[in-house]
Amino acid sequence: MLKIAGPKSRYCDGVSRRTWMQVGSLGLGGMALPEILRAESAGATNAKAKSIIMVLLPGGPSHLDMYDLKPEAPSEIRGEFQPISTNVPGVDICELLPRLARNADKLTFLRSLMGFKDDHNTHWCSTGWRSHPPMPSSPIEPGFPPGDWPSLGAVLSKQFGPKVSGVPACVDLIPVDPDARFIIRTDPGQPGFLGAGHAGFKAKAVERGNLVLNGASLDRLSNRRALLSSFDQLRRKIDQRGFSGSLDEFNRRAFDVLTTPRLAEALDLSREDAATRARYGLDRTYSGEREGKTHLDQFLLARRVIEAGARCVTLSFSRWPFGRMLQGDYNWDWHKDNFNEARGALPLFDLGLSTLIEDLSERGLLDETAVVVWGEFGRTPKINANAGRDHWPKVGGGLLAGGGLKTGQVIGSTTRWGEEPFTRPVHFQEVFASLYRQLGIDVATTQLTDLAGRPQYLVDGHMPMPELTG
Repeated sequence: MLKIAGPKSRYCDGVSRRTWMQVGSLGLGGMALPEILRAESAGATNAKAKSIIMVLLPGGPSHLDMYDLKPEAPSEIRGEFQPISTNVPGVDICELLPRLARNADKLTFLRSLMGFKDDHNTHWCSTGWRSHPPMPSSPIEPGFPPGDWPSLGAVLSKQFGPKVSGVPACVDLIPVDPDARFIIRTDPGQPGFLGAGHAGFKAKAVERGNLVLNGASLDRLSNRRALLSSFDQLRRKIDQRGFSGSLDEFNRRAFDVLTTPRLAEALDLSREDAATRARYGLDRTYSGEREGKTHLDQFLLARRVIEAGARCVTLSFSRWPFGRMLQGDYNWDWHKDNFNEARGALPLFDLGLSTLIEDLSERGLLDETAVVVWGEFGRTPKINANAGRDHWPKVGGGLLAGGGLKTGQVIGSTTRWGEEPFTRPVHFQEVFASLYRQLGIDVATTQLTDLAGRPQYLVDGHMPMPELTG
């Protein structure tokens, strides 16, 4: 993998950390990134949105402790939190989400999401399909085509290509350490049967095992001449090995992606002004977190990358470090100590997501940027003996914003104690169909060809939700 090394910089935790930028999959025999550029940009005349940010909460966030509290339920179900009013009359959410409550007019709360399995796999969150090949610690779910389903970002890459020269259509900000991937269990930018050329560009923090590009680092990317000099050296090496003759126009455009500092600058948070960094909570340490770290920077990075021109950005949020709860790390799989975990995670989530929504709105980007927030399932209504909630695939919750969607509302409800959908069950593929519609793709007619040459629809017969799209 090609990595461009970043400077050792200090984040909100004050800890020095080296960042890297990964660009596709590059070897002397060729590269995956050029294939991204082979898709011609097809104008979407009916598109209301230009881009999407997908926020994953892996582990299974508790719908009953976020958007669908049951204050009248017995104590073993209602838990320890109280609902608070939002700025939308009649809509209440958890008291630990006051900033989101003040922005509820910009949000749609989904209380009756369904279609899940009891499996820690965010495949459906990324692709819109539950079926998938065997993945680490996940059972096979039959029904997938050869090559597997593509992610939403990969579909956008295939249909429209890059929106801005030098910025890939799909960017994946999710950590790739083994514990994080154990929880997520899929590649949120996976290209599936569309091929590696439409894979999500991965920008992440790593320490080793990657090619550093001839000394070019993030603090030099603003100097285009220095970066081009580094690439000239790389080109000469390729020429010496006899590969340059195979570089077609798209390969050269791929080099343009690498030699254009637009994306690299978006990924460099040192370029962001101090006031904005403080607004996202990056100017302080968090004493309740291990070494004072959080993943709040993911929200600011997402806005910056969208502003740079990406079509789809995927991030994953949890308390730091992101990994297995049984090893003392954090995600949203709160089988024990659910309420103390929530007291640690929900205020951070509230800060990061609400600031992202406000920031997009103030910059005039929210109407053209859809935001979707969800995890792989909900949690049990009944609190277990360890003060936790277990897996509950019968129903879950989610949140939507921007992208021309109708907001300031709640869609669906659950039964008295939150066990299953009661009114307006919402299949997650309906949400995908709605997002695709806003992005200018008609799921009723659009088909993509899998590796066996068979046409495949983007969702399995589900249609856009009139409550969201009109």
